[in-house]
Amino acid sequence: MTTIHEVAQAAGVSISTVSYALSGKRPVSDKTRTRIEDAARVLGYEPDAGARMLAGRRTHIFALTEPLRADTHAPTHMAFVLATAVAARRRGYDILLLTDEQASEGMNRVAASNLVDAILVLDVAPDDERAAIARSVRTPTIFIGIPDDQEGLTCVDLDFGAAGHLAVDRLADAGHTRVTLLGQTEVAYRRSNFPRRLLHGVQDRALERGVALDWITTGASATDAASVRSAAEAAIERGIRAFIVHAVDDVHVALLTVLEERGLRVGDDVSVISAAASFDTATLSVPIDTIPLVPQQSCELAVDLAVRRLEEANVQARVHLIPPEYRSAGSVAAPQG
Repeated sequence: MTTIHEVAQAAGVSISTVSYALSGKRPVSDKTRTRIEDAARVLGYEPDAGARMLAGRRTHIFALTEPLRADTHAPTHMAFVLATAVAARRRGYDILLLTDEQASEGMNRVAASNLVDAILVLDVAPDDERAAIARSVRTPTIFIGIPDDQEGLTCVDLDFGAAGHLAVDRLADAGHTRVTLLGQTEVAYRRSNFPRRLLHGVQDRALERGVALDWITTGASATDAASVRSAAEAAIERGIRAFIVHAVDDVHVALLTVLEERGLRVGDDVSVISAAASFDTATLSVPIDTIPLVPQQSCELAVDLAVRRLEEANVQARVHLIPPEYRSAGSVAAPQG
């Protein structure tokens, strides 16, 4: 089946321009429109074939575009996939999972065929190419995550900036003036939007509260325990006794192991907060305060918004931020000495 991407390549224009020309959603010059129509005819592109086949019926299928890359932390991503599938099934929809590493190809494919009623977007990048596709296609599209360019998009996510503020406030209120943030992997800050939003929230609030902040990425991979141990040990040697952890469970385990080996008791000698953790922190060896990232919250809201877009006219596109919640487990205490 010919895709809109192939038509755009043949006509020498963008995907958005092809969509505008064939749908009439925005004006396109006669010369460009003719070139696009000729390319579509030669390639056999039929954007409404699915719609004619379905004769106006809904498919009751949502596409979920979730590119799986070599550096993907599968447990975290699968938690969001499962939460989305459960929320969709509750509303009477099935999920068509698109795992192409080139995420735009799968999204173009289902939008062109009209085989799904809506598209849900996961693993959102700062400069995500799927944002331009979402603006150009008729299929309602909801982002679970926020790209840098949010214009005209409906997005759902935890308010990571506010989560960063909340973590710093708790430590500053306890009397800590020096804090280490154990963050995501190096590649995550280039490829994903949410780590940078939490980082900026921590940095901004630390500056406001007069807290000296060290930010440390956790190596090249999510399970690089050696780099975590090295970072934690270096921070302890510098006298740091307050940690914010925004990383996977293995990073938490590595930090807690180092603290135990050094004879430092969490909640007495050292303070630890897990920020935006998507795993169950109750499985850790020591209870720690948590600002959780709950996949069910954002995924259920995204599915509800997709259904609203199908059932109601004039639903405004906007960003929906979920306020963070602080769950105390006694792991924050005043600095000793």
